[in-house]
Amino acid sequence: MSATAIILALLPLSQTASAEIAQAEQMRLNTCIQNVDENPMEAYEDSLAWLGNGNRPKARYCNAIALIAIDKLEEGAARLEALANAPDPISLEDRSRYMAQAGNAWLTANYPEAAIIALSEALELQRGSADLFKDRAAAYLALGRWIEGVDDLNAALELAPTDAEALSMRARAHLATENFAAAQADMQDARIYDPENIDILVLRGDIREAIRLSRETG
Repeated sequence: MSATAIILALLPLSQTASAEIAQAEQMRLNTCIQNVDENPMEAYEDSLAWLGNGNRPKARYCNAIALIAIDKLEEGAARLEALANAPDPISLEDRSRYMAQAGNAWLTANYPEAAIIALSEALELQRGSADLFKDRAAAYLALGRWIEGVDDLNAALELAPTDAEALSMRARAHLATENFAAAQADMQDARIYDPENIDILVLRGDIREAIRLSRETG
């Protein structure tokens, strides 16, 4: 048998082995994701053992989300960013997700500037995501960058017009800039789409109080 024939004969076995490895890794990642919610320390310890067996992308992802789950937010966010930018064969969808999760971790850790950078990169990879625009808006609003926050919320609402959270966030931004009419309109729309939301009822009270105070001082 020629060398070429031997190689061709071995290819199906090689492909089968690769598929089995990929399936096993995905199952291990699924277990990690479940443990992140139920037993984050166990997920973290398993991620370290997994990394010791090979520094593959799914192992690094498991480690990053486990770090976030045990409140090591900055380290987890940094590892997600590194994974998103790694030369490994990772899909654009996964790279966007890693950046989005990094951005939210930075925001939770109270680093809104870092969150904006990560979420902007995620949006470069996935422009049509209302959630990404909304998440970056939250980072802008945390910095008091109201105009940029409203711009992102406008983009989010173009993609998801009935998103009550985006409407209430934009109402808060308008309230901060004393655009009471716009704040009230967004709040009322948010109530239509989520009438039982207590936060929206609190927002309504805040808007009414701000309007009352402005009339007293105006």
